[in-house]
Amino acid sequence: MTEGLPLSHSYNLARLGNAGDEVRFAAGDAERAAIAKWAGIVSVEKLAVRAEIKKLEPNRFGLVLFLDADVTQSCVVSLEPVAAHIDHSFSREFVFAGPTRHRPDPAQPKPESETVIDLEEGPEEITSLHLDLAVPVLEEFVLALDPYPRAPGVEFSPKKGETDPPESPFAVLKGLK
Repeated sequence: MTEGLPLSHSYNLARLGNAGDEVRFAAGDAERAAIAKWAGIVSVEKLAVRAEIKKLEPNRFGLVLFLDADVTQSCVVSLEPVAAHIDHSFSREFVFAGPTRHRPDPAQPKPESETVIDLEEGPEEITSLHLDLAVPVLEEFVLALDPYPRAPGVEFSPKKGETDPPESPFAVLKGLK
């Protein structure tokens, strides 16, 4: 497994032909339990991935991933379990930049005349042709989770007597006009 992540699925890009490849993998019971704990949710009942990998150039690779997951989260109001289905597709692009020992250290500041700010996101640089397909899957999985899951029919309503918002600390400044 990649350090600190609950799922790993390595793919050797050096073996990728010009026709591309399709890879499928799914998380097992122990991995799904670890993913749920890592993501801070109740459970992951299913997590299946289909990846389409293409060679765009000799050192540039395209990746289209399809994520299919069933999860259970806690309702933000009642804490009841809320089941959800995630059907998410996304793409990434990688460029093989070679081993880091031949490249300048990015931690070293460049002279001011050489500083370039690149606001466009390009392909992600990789230094190894062994790509862990689970890394982008887990990143997108967490982003696809509902940040405020609610059980059906549950609404948040303030307690009686709390209908008036508390006075703002800046309300005193109103009287200074």
